[in-house]
Amino acid sequence: MSDPMHLVCPHCHAVNRVASARLSENPNCGRCHNALFSGAPLALDSANFDRFVSRSGLPILVDFWADWCGPCKAMAPGFAQAAKTLEPNIILAKLDTEAATDIASRFGIRSIPTLILFRDGREIARQAGAMGQSDIVDWTRRQLVTP
Repeated sequence: MSDPMHLVCPHCHAVNRVASARLSENPNCGRCHNALFSGAPLALDSANFDRFVSRSGLPILVDFWADWCGPCKAMAPGFAQAAKTLEPNIILAKLDTEAATDIASRFGIRSIPTLILFRDGREIARQAGAMGQSDIVDWTRRQLVTP
């Protein structure tokens, strides 16, 4: 049996233990019974950001964006497609920097869109500027390859 990992439910925010070998079996939350993966980016905010980033056993790619940002809006469909491609091995999420200025400030977000890849609660890579779906997928996978 594979090692269990923690996954935060996007619906009720409960922390679930899931065997890594069962990630592709569409696991459900033990508390609310909703799917732990939706194939779409999660919406993070100041209230839930730390829980998802620090408690998830999977890497999390966060798109720091704002509604007024043209390049952010242009990148959104590609980011959504990347979520379908990268799940269940990587969680994709979006954080509105206008609504969560405290989180944006903490990570020194100076330009948007900015992608930050987290693993075990720590930032491991950052990329500023809009990218298409294939570039997001390729960049993310390259960052997770251990030399």
